[in-house]
Amino acid sequence: MSGEVTDAGLLSPGRAGSPAEAATGDTAFLRAMLDAESALTRAQAAVGLAPAQAATAVSAAADADRFDVRDLALRARAGGNPVIPLVADLTAAVPADAAPYVHRGATSQDIMDTAMMLVARRTLDLILADLTRTEAALARLAAEHRDTAMPGRTLTQHAVPTTFGLKAAGWRSVVLDARDRVRRVRESLPAQLGGAAGTLAAFGAYPSVPADGSDGSDGSDGSDGTLGERLVSAYARELGLVAPVLPWHTLRTPIADLAAALAFTAGALGKVAVDVLTLSRTEIAELVEGAGGGSSAMPHKANPVRSTLVVAAARRAPALAATLHASMVAEDERPAGAWHAEWEALRDLLRIAGGASHHAAELAGNLRVRPEAMLEHLGLTHGLIVSERLTAELTPLLGRARAKELLTTAARRTRDEGRSLAEVLAEEPDLAAVDLTELTDPTRYTGSAGTLTDRALERR
Repeated sequence: MSGEVTDAGLLSPGRAGSPAEAATGDTAFLRAMLDAESALTRAQAAVGLAPAQAATAVSAAADADRFDVRDLALRARAGGNPVIPLVADLTAAVPADAAPYVHRGATSQDIMDTAMMLVARRTLDLILADLTRTEAALARLAAEHRDTAMPGRTLTQHAVPTTFGLKAAGWRSVVLDARDRVRRVRESLPAQLGGAAGTLAAFGAYPSVPADGSDGSDGSDGSDGTLGERLVSAYARELGLVAPVLPWHTLRTPIADLAAALAFTAGALGKVAVDVLTLSRTEIAELVEGAGGGSSAMPHKANPVRSTLVVAAARRAPALAATLHASMVAEDERPAGAWHAEWEALRDLLRIAGGASHHAAELAGNLRVRPEAMLEHLGLTHGLIVSERLTAELTPLLGRARAKELLTTAARRTRDEGRSLAEVLAEEPDLAAVDLTELTDPTRYTGSAGTLTDRALERR
């Protein structure tokens, strides 16, 4: 029944059906929490705090298909987080002799934070793949259109000519900036393990488990931190995460860094998309999305849907990142509310950044460029788009004041009379020896655009 579906993405076309959606769903978080729990038991077995058979039993029982996500969600209300009912169910799912080793010594935040890092890592891998596809497509566009002249626009008006190659190279540059930030964050995601107040005390309090005829002890009761350090390292290794220097229950640098990278990524992709939206307007039509969307009322429309969804994500991301940055103000050794406020915000940010990157890859890969429209638009001002060049070229010939006066008058006549700037200037005797056709050709005034494009494309 439709009433039983709590969130199928009906209002979220930006992430619906994207790889990031599946990687951040409730089942994905459940799987990550179970991965964190089973890794904890395996890590304890590795340092002599749990028998190997207990680690095997917990790992076998930590199968997401065996647990009811909705039931866990409803029961989470009692304790304020889903780890508490999950631990109860996981404990009940293992043999009696393994039950004491489920979640032993950990606190709910250890599991939840670690699960968030696992979900983030898995989602970032998807985002990185999309960013790679996007930058490759933009590189092809930049190289192909290195010398395709088009109007440069500032404050919505024609300024001076540029090239589409340079514009595409600029898009690629910010996408690569996003990729580099995501890579750095992805490689730094830490496991979380600190126990009740971040001291790892409980792990040192439990006795070692005999193995291979030895007493299983490493010669430390844990008070000097040796056992705790070994355990955290083993735990991180089991999960493929970084071993943190300190438990970070209220030291939220990992979350803040992740939020910043995701918001930057959404913004970088939003820059590409908003330019496409502008340049694909009916009256401009210099770009066309390869597969535009339809309209419910107007059959002729092919809306730039991919760009629209990316821009929507870019507009939402900063607020979500702000929530995560605000949660850095986390009191004591475990916070009330600050930590809890992160969960939905982080998932939403992962989802919309993942959805945006997925749509951006499709957008870049299928974007159609219309050089003929760009060339036509370069002529809309009848040569006035190169007035900057004429000022520079005519000043040595006429003097600065005379050149400015002449060009101001010529610009007014060009607009009023509907003639080209070259035609108007050709009537000036002082310019008889000047090649006005070449000087007023906008395709010959793109400066270092080609060289800049080449340099940008050298970046890997």
